[in-house]
Amino acid sequence: MAAAEVPPALGRLWRVRSGSRLGRPAELDVDRVVRAAVELADREGLAAVTLSRVAKELDCTTMALYRHVGSKEELYLLMSDSAAGAPPALDAAGWRDGLRQWALADRAVHGRHAWLARLPVSGPPSGPNAIAWLDAGLRVLRDTGLDWGAKVGVLTVLSAYVRSSAQMSQEFAAGRSGTGRDQTEVERDYGRALARLVDEERFPEASRLFASDLFETVPEPVAATSPVVDPDFDFGLELILAGVAAAVAASR
Repeated sequence: MAAAEVPPALGRLWRVRSGSRLGRPAELDVDRVVRAAVELADREGLAAVTLSRVAKELDCTTMALYRHVGSKEELYLLMSDSAAGAPPALDAAGWRDGLRQWALADRAVHGRHAWLARLPVSGPPSGPNAIAWLDAGLRVLRDTGLDWGAKVGVLTVLSAYVRSSAQMSQEFAAGRSGTGRDQTEVERDYGRALARLVDEERFPEASRLFASDLFETVPEPVAATSPVVDPDFDFGLELILAGVAAAVAASR
């Protein structure tokens, strides 16, 4: 596709240059704008990222930014692709281990950039880094026998799970903020309180749940993990991988 045929927003995402490159280099460019926005989001959260605030960070006018970023929505897309970075090399013995590594690496990215889970989802992967992650996942699934739709579906489910898990972890942390308690203590107190409130006749199974020792003990991880995740994340990930395994078996 020729540069002239690429929509401006997509061209900036892929850093497609148009026009003459002669003359002095511009003091401001897309990379500087995006870098400033990502640093601002890392420091103060996504709500702080406005074009006027980014312009202030760069000591320029808001109008000057519009030469490099068409809108706040476009800036979000640029930030997302920049924060994602390149995917890691997946040294996996098979598709299951490869998908686990892929998901753990994605979860680590969300751990470094908490605001990623808050970004509006405007469409399918379209930036170079996002496509690199897609390609890495597709390579893991190459010999599974799944068709293209199924492969994309698997990666969509995994990425959505990672995003949801990251957002939930942030919300739990925000709820504990200022209490001085960790998640284990919160869950223990929750279980004890509900055990006193949940009536056995009205909620028979829930009553049995809260009478158990589930909330009194720290659950063991289901599988080997990365320090950035927890047993709950592992449990959900293993459920997804079991579903993928069933789809792979059916395709063969």
